[in-house]
Amino acid sequence: MIDKTLNYVFGGVLKFKTLAVGRTDAMVSANETAFELFVETPILNADIFLEHFNYYLPQDIKALSMKEVDKEFNVIQNAKLKEYNYLFAHGQKAHPFCASLMTTFRDELDIDLMTRGAKLFEGTHNFKGYCSKVTDIGLYTREIVSCDLVENTTISASFFPEKSYILKVKGEGFGYNQIRTMMGALVQLGKHEITLTDISESLKPESTTTMDYIAPASGLILNLVEFQ
Repeated sequence: MIDKTLNYVFGGVLKFKTLAVGRTDAMVSANETAFELFVETPILNADIFLEHFNYYLPQDIKALSMKEVDKEFNVIQNAKLKEYNYLFAHGQKAHPFCASLMTTFRDELDIDLMTRGAKLFEGTHNFKGYCSKVTDIGLYTREIVSCDLVENTTISASFFPEKSYILKVKGEGFGYNQIRTMMGALVQLGKHEITLTDISESLKPESTTTMDYIAPASGLILNLVEFQ
């Protein structure tokens, strides 16, 4: 949709190319993400360009800002940290309007135990058991800078449950389905199907454990991307 809109704004005349900072699954939202735009001739007035670009973008996409970079900049390689949020509630079936932004787990969950479990993911660990479509050459030893499960006080709507929660995970990069599988493991922990020790053991370098519950995509949000 971004390429289609750019082509319209440029009148189908100016050649351009876009490069996204990363990809997400279908039904995953993005609060702040980025893409790099390559053009043959400079954009002289960024404010006017953004105004036209936003006018023609669909309602679920909004351009926040743009910044000129040099030819050495690479939006993928220069992304220093990404923060993903997973928004959820539990113990009830929420209003259907929540479905696009929040996952509601119908079972009662032990939130205090899940909060302790989230901290186990911090640091450098073997996340192979938390990734889908693994290969022998994939990068699975990754660092999680921070991982916190907190009560949601930032995203609100009149139809949200009285209480909801956010798993906040920050790192340089993540494997395929890694965040959703980490969330799935915490849900299993909250249901007392696995233990804190199970999670700790699954993260060891020699672990061959595969976590098989992938949480739904609709609660996952790419919250922000930090550049170096």
